[in-house]
Amino acid sequence: MTAGSAVLCFLSLILIAHADDHTHKYAEEEPVVVWANKVGPFNNPLETYKYFTLPLCPPSDADLVEKFPSLGEALSGDELIEHTKLRITFKENVVKHQLCSQTIDEYEATRLRDAIQQQYWFQFYIDDLPVWATIGKVIQTKKGEQPYIYTHHFFSLSYNGDRIVQANLTAEEERAIPLQGGTLDFTYSVHWEKSSLPYEQRFRRYLDNQFFEHKIHWFSIFNSFMLVMFLAAVVFIILSRTLKQDYIRYQKEADEEYDDEKDTNFSGEYGWKQVQPEVFRVPPYPCLFCAIVGTGYQLIYMALAVIVLAIIFVLYASRGTLLTLCIIVWALSSYVCGHYSASLFVHYTAINPGLGGDWIRTMMFSATLFPGICCFIVWLMNFVAWYWHSSQAIPFLAMVVVVLIWGLGSFPLVIAGTIIARTRKIDPKDIPRVGTLPRVIPPGAWYTSRTTFILLGGILPFGSIWVELYFVFTSFWNYKFYYVYGFLFLVFLMVIIVTMCTSIVATYILLNAEDHRWQWTSFLLSSSIGGYMFMYAVYFFFTKTKMSGLLQTTLYFGYMGLFSFGFGLMAGAIGFVAANAFVNRIYRNIKVD
Repeated sequence: MTAGSAVLCFLSLILIAHADDHTHKYAEEEPVVVWANKVGPFNNPLETYKYFTLPLCPPSDADLVEKFPSLGEALSGDELIEHTKLRITFKENVVKHQLCSQTIDEYEATRLRDAIQQQYWFQFYIDDLPVWATIGKVIQTKKGEQPYIYTHHFFSLSYNGDRIVQANLTAEEERAIPLQGGTLDFTYSVHWEKSSLPYEQRFRRYLDNQFFEHKIHWFSIFNSFMLVMFLAAVVFIILSRTLKQDYIRYQKEADEEYDDEKDTNFSGEYGWKQVQPEVFRVPPYPCLFCAIVGTGYQLIYMALAVIVLAIIFVLYASRGTLLTLCIIVWALSSYVCGHYSASLFVHYTAINPGLGGDWIRTMMFSATLFPGICCFIVWLMNFVAWYWHSSQAIPFLAMVVVVLIWGLGSFPLVIAGTIIARTRKIDPKDIPRVGTLPRVIPPGAWYTSRTTFILLGGILPFGSIWVELYFVFTSFWNYKFYYVYGFLFLVFLMVIIVTMCTSIVATYILLNAEDHRWQWTSFLLSSSIGGYMFMYAVYFFFTKTKMSGLLQTTLYFGYMGLFSFGFGLMAGAIGFVAANAFVNRIYRNIKVD
């Protein structure tokens, strides 16, 4: 293990195993801390601000206690501040106790009125259990619609033994906001009751079983799975029969005793055999190509590992754990990126020895291309979040931690993978022969052009995933906890199968049209699923949500763009790997002229 990977493992243990202030066990009359998290308009999930940016009984500077966030919490915009004026003790009921008497001026009154009109909601955490409520509501009066603020918070808490197993918050007692400012008296009540709910099951009430485990969801997954299996079987059967006929035709052409006049249908003047000297030619921009294929391979390993871990462990019950895990697994899988991109480049160097000096460029592309693009887009989103003083703005310390993970973990692992891959020796017998000059590509029908394949290649893979995309997008943008990772794993396998089938069929048609430029084509036609996913995200934004505003729009399309880009790289790598295996297989049995 390299020093960088050891440091990375140490950081991962710190970042994932983020300790709470207590062990979730309480003694009689022990204080229970209430953490105020964020506030924002209900229709804009990512337009959030610190709770105490509004005049809602903020603590004094001397009493201000902030909870140190984990990496995932910092990146998710969770900034927990102890609500010191909310004094709750274990098993002790409170009947309408004064929270504070808040004096507001005209400007603060206007802010509260605007917040209520925009349906602002807020989030607290009690023993790591989230509770939500709105700060007020709009009431129709004789003077028209008037915003009223809730001045009483009623906490309903349940316990089992010495642990809290349920938390609810109800906002009550609306009051008109004085237009010119004034005083608002806030109160709260606490009611405790005993429960038989096991501590291990306390988070299940937050899961929307009726939505995620509806019969339509089950049926759509089963239907898609059967269609994918049918598609794979049809592609295998048709290609096997077609290739068998091609082999027979080419074998008869090579037979010296074959009478051309008796069977003119077996002429070898066309087909994929004609491009044999060109099919293994190094693609344009080999450094960039190797790097993006290696990055796609890395993201595949990361996605599979995270999904499997999410199936085994309950990750949704802990703030930011899933996001932290994604970053750590991505960094640890950087070795895969370096090794695969370097292995592919070594193969191309054996075909074209003039590329030998570019291996460092390939390594640098592999190490910086994807994280560089992600950092640039996140920086642009962060700039907008900073301008709006949103809690979604990533803290400087979190940025430093991410840079350290890349510099001390990801980058050294890419270097290690590259160096190990370069030690691999290629047998001269395994180096394919390539023509001296590129073959002229004959004109073909529009449906055999590379542009057509690239534009339409992602339709079938997208068709196998769009139903699950709806559930994933809905959970992320509509305040739901996604937990059906078994479905997600099955859908991911279906995407892999459909992408492989599509890439192989398209590659065969392309080669049969005597177009040998299959490497970039197989990657781009498979990665076009990312474009369809982004178009679906645009459709989802305008038809399934009520989001508005520059901040929310920027964050939505920024994150959806990164998600679509990463998925496109994964699909592109899958398509190229499948096409590469197919090309090597069909030309292995053809005699070199």
